[in-house]
Amino acid sequence: MNKSVLVGVVFGAGIATAFGGFAGYRMLSGSEYAQVLSATPVTESVRTPRQECSDQLVTRQEPVKDKHKIAGSVIGAVAGGLLGNAIGGGGKNTAAKIAGAAAGGYAGNKTQEEMQKNDTYQTTERVCKTVVDVSERTVAYDVKYQIGDTTGEVRMDHDPGDTIRLTDGKVVIARAPAGSDVSDTQ
Repeated sequence: MNKSVLVGVVFGAGIATAFGGFAGYRMLSGSEYAQVLSATPVTESVRTPRQECSDQLVTRQEPVKDKHKIAGSVIGAVAGGLLGNAIGGGGKNTAAKIAGAAAGGYAGNKTQEEMQKNDTYQTTERVCKTVVDVSERTVAYDVKYQIGDTTGEVRMDHDPGDTIRLTDGKVVIARAPAGSDVSDTQ
């Protein structure tokens, strides 16, 4: 046999043995990744209050200048007294004058009261109210995974994708900080 062929066969056999040994070691040592079966987001409601303002036309009551309605009562009493005098036949019937004055005073008082109720003005005012916006925020993921024939569940701070890295046969549940080899395992 040719010397170069013999060297090639021996070299090829050595490489095949090395690759076979490495593959056997990996099979015996287990997998480096767990298969993700499902990743369900865990959410929480976030309530964010904010002010919502608008200009609105508002009707206000004018301030009352004559709270006791004296002007209406006096004008009504005078008018009622004059009417009572006319009905009572001039200066002879005092009772008619008094009754007319009393009725006129009461009517004048009530008339002024109604006029004051209707005495309003309009103005524009800035009206604000608190509105709460509600949104959902993902805070974690409930992950079901499988390593060989064994299944498990874990809560992770991120969506792991299709696989989860294993360290010494344990699931790595948190991302390692950038530039670090340290991470949480379970």
